[in-house]
Amino acid sequence: MSIPNLLSLLRLVLVPVFAVVFFQPAPDAHRWAVLIYLTAFLTDVADGWIARHFNQITKLGRILDPLADKLMTFTVIICITADGIIPLWAVVVFFLKELTMAIGGYLMYQKLGDVISSNWLGKTSTGVFFVVCAALVLFPAIPRPWATGLISFALALTLAALCSYIFQYRKALKKRKQA
Repeated sequence: MSIPNLLSLLRLVLVPVFAVVFFQPAPDAHRWAVLIYLTAFLTDVADGWIARHFNQITKLGRILDPLADKLMTFTVIICITADGIIPLWAVVVFFLKELTMAIGGYLMYQKLGDVISSNWLGKTSTGVFFVVCAALVLFPAIPRPWATGLISFALALTLAALCSYIFQYRKALKKRKQA
């Protein structure tokens, strides 16, 4: 198994660790949770760089990488919602967007035998989502309108990324039909 795939597996293992640490009653639990989240984010960056730089991109990695990323992000957003930091609708929007991406990825894999690689907008939205969620974990007392505004901005970027992936998917299908 390649190093990038091992890093993605590590991120999958960190998902439940984040949730357990986040809800600990210790005064510094949220700081530890952000360190776990930061570790996941940095391993996401590292596995992508290693995979591209050393030509270790695999079909498994193109599935594991976004799966680990989305599960961690979903876990973080559920935790901050459960803690009352952001409204429930944010989780619903994020879940529906991810469900759409998963169904689209499955359909693309069925039709084309592969999935779309991440693009700059997807990477940007992931980075922004990380910063916003990390800030909300570290500063849970932020006024609710500010927290809602921050998560709304991050969600808007993820929805823009979804639109971008839909466009890429349609373009790939069209190209396949012409071939």
